[in-house]
Amino acid sequence: RDGSVLAPLEVLPDHIQADIKELKARLRRLGSINPSAPHEYKEVSERFEFLQAQVADLEESSSALHGVIAELDQVMETEFLSIFTVAAKEFSRYFETLFGGGQARLVLSDPDSPSTTGIDIVARPPGKRLQSLALLSGGERALTATALLFAILKARPLPFCLLDEVDAMLDEANVGRFRTLLEEFSRQTQFIVITHNRQTIEAART
Repeated sequence: RDGSVLAPLEVLPDHIQADIKELKARLRRLGSINPSAPHEYKEVSERFEFLQAQVADLEESSSALHGVIAELDQVMETEFLSIFTVAAKEFSRYFETLFGGGQARLVLSDPDSPSTTGIDIVARPPGKRLQSLALLSGGERALTATALLFAILKARPLPFCLLDEVDAMLDEANVGRFRTLLEEFSRQTQFIVITHNRQTIEAART
């Protein structure tokens, strides 16, 4: 390595033959030499670096996407609670209007998790005790659902609404209250109402 020339050996060391034999055996175990190995290594190395960069980009994009999802979840929860608060208040009011008394309220089944919570309806028609929606009669459920519909429309007005036989199970007094609310909401929402009830039909302008 320093440019000097090694002195020739007159006699080979005793172990040199064993060393040569060992080196030849190691060469055989290595197998055939691939002369393209440096070029192939370079190609694989470049591919590896490219994929690493792609992975880094995907991880960055994934992180940004999770941030957007978290932000959207927060916005949706805030919007949901805002609309629910108004709808719950209006539901109680419209329930009393349609039933001519009684009490009802909307309750979040899991208030601590607005994104996954359910909504329970607890109602007490006039002259009855407080009970769940499932225990009400068919007519009472229809009237309760109508109160909920108008409460949602009050909280989030819509330009268009289709009602199919909503008044089918209502008696004449309840149909009259339903018709009054329908006429009130028709100032902001266009209704198409499928009905066989004469009172409801008479409320239609078309």
